[in-house]
Amino acid sequence: MKKVKLFFIAILLLCLGTNSSAQYIDSDTLQSRYRVTATTFGIGLQSSLDTYLSPIEYKGPELSIARETIRKTRFNRNITVQNFFRINAAYLNKDSRISYSGLANWNYGMHYNFNILPELKILAGGLTDMNGGFVYNPKNSNNPASAKAFIDLDLSAMAIYKFKIRNYHMTARYQANIPVAGVMFAPEFGASYYEMFYLGHTDGIVNFTSFHNHFSIRQMLTLDFPCRYVLFRMGYYWEMQQSHLKHIKSHTYSHSFMIGFVRNIKLIRDKHGKHLPANINPF
Repeated sequence: MKKVKLFFIAILLLCLGTNSSAQYIDSDTLQSRYRVTATTFGIGLQSSLDTYLSPIEYKGPELSIARETIRKTRFNRNITVQNFFRINAAYLNKDSRISYSGLANWNYGMHYNFNILPELKILAGGLTDMNGGFVYNPKNSNNPASAKAFIDLDLSAMAIYKFKIRNYHMTARYQANIPVAGVMFAPEFGASYYEMFYLGHTDGIVNFTSFHNHFSIRQMLTLDFPCRYVLFRMGYYWEMQQSHLKHIKSHTYSHSFMIGFVRNIKLIRDKHGKHLPANINPF
């Protein structure tokens, strides 16, 4: 009876180990199913100005969470697909006056890989950049909130460098995204949301944006490093979102330090963080 119990326990542990370390079993012909996924949590500082609500710039702590997936395409091994989603929320204040902000950002696009050296590659491409959020100022009685909604087409560049410290494999990455053209929700200065959405005064609230009225940039620096059987990611995220539309100035400057974990979907886990083969590794 004891042997039977030990047998079932061994089978259960084997199944659990297989599920955690070999979530996808693939061949080179299906390299697009290999994914590098990362979940990170960030803490930092944010500066926010929205003259629709107030001419005062507010500053305060920011919390964020991000989820990223990178994989190779089926049709070309030199092209990777990036899916990046981030949510941030900030508690802002200025001279005992309080404001709150939140933004959800989703980037989805492709990069072409230029293999400069065995340990270095440069990626260049484009992303769809979708954003939605708010700024809330409880001191305002008439217009206490300002909605944020904009969609951009971004130019994106990335540098990925792989190196070793002793037997431990590490990956450093720098990425920058710059919006080139898009559309943004922008009400007239002084117009209330009651007038726009209840009375139907919505003419001209969607506006074209480019460098002249929406010069912005997002940058990210990350380092992936192993610790036993877990691959960790630490990094720095810097964002500058600016707009000047309908006599309304708005900006958000965000600095965030991130920590999280990475999952290379492969058959065997390695406590030294050994990389996937180059022909199937999307990162």
